[in-house]
Amino acid sequence: MEDDCSPLFIISAPRSFTSLMAAMLGQHPEAYGVPDLNLFLEDTLQELVVSMTDIYANQLHGLLRTVAELYAGEQTMAAIDMAHRWIVKRKDWPTGEVYKELSRRVAPLRIVDKSPGYISRERLQHIRRVFPDAYYLHLIRHPFNMCESLMKHESGQIIATLTNSLDYSTTDEVIDPQFLWYRTNHTICGFLDNVNDRQKMQLRVEDFLNDPKHFCKILCHWLGWSWDSACYEAMLHPEDSIYANSGPFGANLGNNPDFIKAPRFRQQPIITGNLSAILPWRPDKQGFYPHVIEMASRFGYK
Repeated sequence: MEDDCSPLFIISAPRSFTSLMAAMLGQHPEAYGVPDLNLFLEDTLQELVVSMTDIYANQLHGLLRTVAELYAGEQTMAAIDMAHRWIVKRKDWPTGEVYKELSRRVAPLRIVDKSPGYISRERLQHIRRVFPDAYYLHLIRHPFNMCESLMKHESGQIIATLTNSLDYSTTDEVIDPQFLWYRTNHTICGFLDNVNDRQKMQLRVEDFLNDPKHFCKILCHWLGWSWDSACYEAMLHPEDSIYANSGPFGANLGNNPDFIKAPRFRQQPIITGNLSAILPWRPDKQGFYPHVIEMASRFGYK
């Protein structure tokens, strides 16, 4: 795989605007933004399909929609049926080989992928073995804003519980997503410590949203993409992505449902939280733990 076709992986804690960022970058003329492929969640395609049944079936939607679009030229029920047959034909393939085939299919464009399930040391190492020249954009959001957003979301408490974001130090265990924020960013930082400097970038999402033109230019230069007013204009319209909508029956998702409902970019000032604030999602009204404050401070937050 040529270096300039190696994918860009956007990695972050949840509720950090990854869907918006991936769609914006994916609209660059030299990029191909995909829905959540989730390929690196398992070692083989057969294992992936088996793991994505019942309540997890929608995790396969992004791959189905991508295959339908790339090999049938459309996302219809008939094209999704074809995508299922495409997967069955390759069921014994390593997922890394499947990803390489998709990368060759879109070449010379670079895939932009933000599949949220990749955030574990083992899965990130899997990506690195398959794509030694891959690029990684570590998106960071202030812990207060990320946690508040998660806890206000209808499935936030479920996500926090499933990710073991519980504080057992109190008399009654408390759901607290600051543990998820810290653990995710700690995992990403540990992985990126061993990645070549030219292949990684750390970006606070608030900085990007407050000055998108400046940071779009920085990102394009880092990735070796062209930069002009036409490129920037394209990146301002994530809603133009062929995946920024609901897919056909049987593959209607593939992305954050909130993003699919409102995929447009609306620039507005973003105000970050305060590291010394009382946390409204905690019944005991405690604040952030010292190790969370220390990490957020290193990222430049106050």
